[in-house]
Amino acid sequence: MVDFITGPLFVISLVIFVVGMLARVFWYVNGLDSRLERVAYRYHANRSIPGIFASIFKWLIPGGTDGWRTQPVAAVLFFLLHFGAVLVPFFLLGHTVLLERYVGITLPSLPGTLADIFSVMSIVAIVLLAIRRMISPALRQLSNGGDWLILLLTFLPFATGLMARLDMSAYQSWMLAHVLSGELFLILAPFTKLSHIVLFFMSRAQIGMDFAIKRGGATRGGAFPW
Repeated sequence: MVDFITGPLFVISLVIFVVGMLARVFWYVNGLDSRLERVAYRYHANRSIPGIFASIFKWLIPGGTDGWRTQPVAAVLFFLLHFGAVLVPFFLLGHTVLLERYVGITLPSLPGTLADIFSVMSIVAIVLLAIRRMISPALRQLSNGGDWLILLLTFLPFATGLMARLDMSAYQSWMLAHVLSGELFLILAPFTKLSHIVLFFMSRAQIGMDFAIKRGGATRGGAFPW
């Protein structure tokens, strides 16, 4: 059972994740209006391409946009969560071994202590985001079961992985829970709001192109209203 969970099931979940995300990207692009959007983006590449990078880059740096500056708490929690969510899944030693074995990708590994710190940062951010969602009337009204499922799916791999490091007496149980929760995350991501892992870049790219071309981009030059 352990060999199946850490072998074929991992490969299956990874395939579902990759194919599902590619399908979401295809549907996103296919949903763009062929006359209003695709043609404009294609024929004004000199402005649309810089707009893509400006939009994405500004959202990936703290305080880079009005949204981050006006919601500093949300911004701090966002970066705490995603810093660990990017580094730990790709660069934790156990994960790099799996990627090399089944995907053929070789990546450097994080020191265990540093990976623990990033995991704790992400767990704290998830808990605080959940509390913020509960105490904010607006967020509480907008939240549904799917939103709480997203937080749970994100929380479990970090929490179980950290417990596998700390509770050696139950290491095998925690590690199985960690692998299964990670695979569940991969399987469900394309079908839930977790698809923003990829679609965030698509939407930011489209917004960047829009502001660079159709919303005064020709007269505004390189300046963007965020």
